[in-house]
Amino acid sequence: MGIVSEAHNVKVLGNIANGQQIIVLGHGFGTDQSVWKHLVPHLVDENKVVLYDNMGAGTTNPDYFDFERYATLEGYAYDLISILEEIQIQSCIFVGHSVSGMIALIASITRPDLFSKILMIASSPRYLNDVDYYGGFEQEDLDQLFEAIRGNYKAWCSGFAPLAVGGDMDSVAVQEFSRTLFNMRPDIALSVGQTIFQSDLRQILGLVTVPCHIIQSMKDLAVPVVVSEYLHQNLGSDSIVEVMSTEGHLPQLSSPDIVIPVLLRHIRCDIAV
Repeated sequence: MGIVSEAHNVKVLGNIANGQQIIVLGHGFGTDQSVWKHLVPHLVDENKVVLYDNMGAGTTNPDYFDFERYATLEGYAYDLISILEEIQIQSCIFVGHSVSGMIALIASITRPDLFSKILMIASSPRYLNDVDYYGGFEQEDLDQLFEAIRGNYKAWCSGFAPLAVGGDMDSVAVQEFSRTLFNMRPDIALSVGQTIFQSDLRQILGLVTVPCHIIQSMKDLAVPVVVSEYLHQNLGSDSIVEVMSTEGHLPQLSSPDIVIPVLLRHIRCDIAV
């Protein structure tokens, strides 16, 4: 395992016999690769599966977190390209949750050869409302969010986790998200949160050439359903949208029985043009 792979806790599972697919799984804000625990068992028998942690996740070394590099999502996209190059992946199906869907889009513009298709779950090009665009948040909402993270990180985690997951405080999914969220160093969590929530990738969508599968919960605190339609209309590549009958921003954790079959279907099938 090389330096990059070690820093990102890269794990390669399953096998690639008989020309099977390579599937790379990228996680969202406040989680780590463990968010895919329900999906991985369904993939490893027939595919090679690559898991990794985004820099800043609680499982990574905080000393490696470069606040300047990760002030934009491009820093994460370069990391993703470096990981794929280091473990010598020629082409993969990328499954990205939340911000990782956007990170993959950025990476695919530079290196389309590395991605045969991108599945995005609960991904958004912009969280802020704008003229003729509904992202779900006003600047005032985000300022309050950042202030709460600064003020008392543990209290913020306890309040944010059930809202994001869309479950009650006692649910296993909420406890799991609370755990991975709280594992992040507070100053890093604030920086990552600001980078994600203030990002605006609408201008680059037309540059994407890799086929995209846009998968979304019916109800999601962070990403309104209209955002999936916006992505579908503005991506430069072929795309398909599926809205699931799930609630919350982490449906692969909170409703795996619904989400896993959907993801497997999108992994196995290509967009009919």
